Amino acid sequence: MGCNLKDIAPKETTNLKALSGKRVGIDAFLTAFQFLTTLRDRSPQGDGMPLRDENGNPVSHLMGFLHRTATLLEHGIHPVYVFDGTSPELKADEMAARRERRLEAEAVHKEALEAGDFALAQKMAARIMHYSPQMVKETQQLLDLMGVPWVTAAAEGEAQAAVMAAKGQLDVVATQDWDALLYGAPVLVRNMMDDGTKRYGRVVHAESIDLQGMLTANELSREQLVDLAIMIGTDYHPGVKGIGPKTGLKLIKQHGTVEAVCEAKGKDVPERLDDIREIFLNHPAVDVADDDLRPGQVDRKGLIQFLQVERGFSQRRMDQAFEKLKEGGVLREGGQTSLFSFDA
Repeated sequence: MGCNLKDIAPKETTNLKALSGKRVGIDAFLTAFQFLTTLRDRSPQGDGMPLRDENGNPVSHLMGFLHRTATLLEHGIHPVYVFDGTSPELKADEMAARRERRLEAEAVHKEALEAGDFALAQKMAARIMHYSPQMVKETQQLLDLMGVPWVTAAAEGEAQAAVMAAKGQLDVVATQDWDALLYGAPVLVRNMMDDGTKRYGRVVHAESIDLQGMLTANELSREQLVDLAIMIGTDYHPGVKGIGPKTGLKLIKQHGTVEAVCEAKGKDVPERLDDIREIFLNHPAVDVADDDLRPGQVDRKGLIQFLQVERGFSQRRMDQAFEKLKEGGVLREGGQTSLFSFDA
């Protein structure tokens, strides 16, 4: 999740209707994990892992992407999914720590299943979800059949989307990761993929955060925001001990830079500080042609073959998706596929 900036970020409630007509770059990996941890086997003796088809292949990711993408298209939103590339070398320690936590959870999950403690197994299952390369490939195939463009990032998916938004290729970056603001996303929308759903008995609403508004409200430059985040802690550095968001904001406004704050407080300057700044301010990104972001065709027959015939999706699930696509104007009444564009 990167750096938590919620304490200093002015937020406005928004919804899918308000995003109609917007080109939205979506963090595909975080979205996939939302689906995998939500759509899973929670039956009395379930293992808590993703739902599977009759052949034992996981399908939770496909169920989630089908339903939610159809919902976005129904509301006139133009999604562009951005998939992670290779994690930056600076993130190696964080990735190693995540792997260690996952291995520990896998051991507990296995022991719980063997002991018949299905409640514990299901709890641990949420911690060991893996969005495998095969799942990624299947998701991209699904998006192709829905006519929805996708991009594979050079490194971090939310960073690639942020760079594209800063260049004007996208209007909004949708992710739960606050780091999108550090990477320069002009507008971050959180909870977009859950908007209107219920969580812990409460309806979830999407939130919009404007980067320039955030900088102005806190009297910061983007460079100072990055320095503040480094002090709080990011995926690339654990942060300066004893400094949280509110204290860090006060100190960065008073002293200007991480180095000056550390000098004033007698703390060690974070290692590889300039490299961390660079990864946020000039994140590696692939160049994407505008034409590659234009929606393609909805392949109704292909979707039926891929999901219903090959993976056992119910007629009801398919009908619901097609109805949403039809309502969004991207699928014609007679079952014919249709082209749709950003100007539609």
